[in-house]
Amino acid sequence: MRSRVMPQDSLEGVRPFDLPLMEGMVVTEQGSVSNTSIPTAKSLEALHKEAFDEGFALGHSRGLEQGTVEMTQKIEQFEQLLESLATPFKVLDDDVVRSVADLAILIARHLVRRELKIDRGEIVAVVRDTMQHLPVAVRNPRIRLHPEDIEIVKNALAIGEESRSWHLQPDPLVTRGGCIVETDASRIDASVEARLAAIVSKMFGGEREGDRVKGS
Repeated sequence: MRSRVMPQDSLEGVRPFDLPLMEGMVVTEQGSVSNTSIPTAKSLEALHKEAFDEGFALGHSRGLEQGTVEMTQKIEQFEQLLESLATPFKVLDDDVVRSVADLAILIARHLVRRELKIDRGEIVAVVRDTMQHLPVAVRNPRIRLHPEDIEIVKNALAIGEESRSWHLQPDPLVTRGGCIVETDASRIDASVEARLAAIVSKMFGGEREGDRVKGS
C-alpha cells in the first residue's frame, strides 16, 4: 500500500493555510453577513445590571403605588369605624337622657344622705340660704321640714316663742337635708331632689320638666 505521507523534499513552494479571523462576522439564515460583535463577559454583566436596576425601579414604583392604595383604604376604614362609634350618641332620645339624669340624681341623693349622717347641721345652712331669697317684707313664711330636722333648725335659728311669725311644719315627705318655704305669695323648693335636679339640668344643658323652682 502506498503511503499518503508526502516526503519533505516534495513540499517545496507549499505554504501552510491559515484560517481567517471570524470575529465580528455573523452569517444570518438568509446568508447575509452582519458586522455585529460578539458580546463579551463585561458587556453581559453590564446588561444584567441594567436589567436588574430597571426591574428594581419598576417593582419599587409599583410597591409604592400599592402601598398608597392600601394605606388609603385603611384610613377610610378607620374613619368609618369612628363614625359608627359616634352614631349611637347622635340618636339618643329624650327618654335616654332623662334616664341618665334620674340615675345621676339617685346616686347624688344617696351621697347627700350619707353626708347628712355625718353633718346634721347642713340643714341649717340650707334654711338660711333659702330664707335669704325671700323679700324683706314677706309675712307668715312657712318652712316645711323633715320631722327629724325641725329640732335642729329650732335650736340653731332660735325659732320659738320669740319669733311667732315663723312657722315650722313637719313633713315626712320632705327628704332630710332639704326644705320647702311657702308664703302667701311665693314658694321656694329647696328640697334635696330640687337642688340635685338643678345641678343635673346645668350638666345636661337643659331644664327637666318639674325640676324648676316654682314662684308666683
